[in-house]
Amino acid sequence: MIDVYSEATPNGHKVHIMLEECGLPYRVHHINIGQGDQFKPEFLAISPNNKIPAIVDADGPDGKPISLFESGAILVYLASKAGKFLGETDRQKFMTLQWLMFQMGGVGPMLGQAHHFRIYAPEKIEYAINRYTNEAKRLYGVIDGQLSKNAYLAGDEYTIADIATFPWLRSWKNQGIDWDDYPNAKRWFDEISERPAVMRGVEVLANARKPLLDDKSKEILFGATQYQRH
Repeated sequence: MIDVYSEATPNGHKVHIMLEECGLPYRVHHINIGQGDQFKPEFLAISPNNKIPAIVDADGPDGKPISLFESGAILVYLASKAGKFLGETDRQKFMTLQWLMFQMGGVGPMLGQAHHFRIYAPEKIEYAINRYTNEAKRLYGVIDGQLSKNAYLAGDEYTIADIATFPWLRSWKNQGIDWDDYPNAKRWFDEISERPAVMRGVEVLANARKPLLDDKSKEILFGATQYQRH
């Protein structure tokens, strides 16, 4: 059994979707990031960076429990465990990891900043809004270009690169994106949206997610609490 410590965010949904796609048994534990659950000692013991998601697999590679944080690392682990969605040849695996790193290093951080300055920041800073909205558009353009030549990000097969990227694009409207400008990405997005495992995965913890716009949540997520040593 895999224990998943998570929230209904893009990074959380990556792991929820992957578990559903692989058919691995799991149970989910809600980490309410707006209330500060990510700073509790028991969570920090498995996720020292105080970020969701994290997992504990009772049946680790050597038969002993293993805990992992960082959504990309978790996806690689689950793909290896299930023997799915990483690619069969070395070439396929490296192509998949290349696009996974693109999501981890670019899509997630930059779209996260777009969300912050467009929606959550206490003051509207025009330079920051323009900076990250334009970067969002650039990243969508990279994705659209890749998908003009391939069915999926890493080639002809659906992989963890797609699973990692898809949840971040679900908030396209909040990122200032017009799908008409990215027809290949839209085709890919719509296809993945209809996968049964994806539909199940994005519903995990969805009812537990609360708006993060109240003052307490903002302070916990963006204020001094975030920067304290725990």
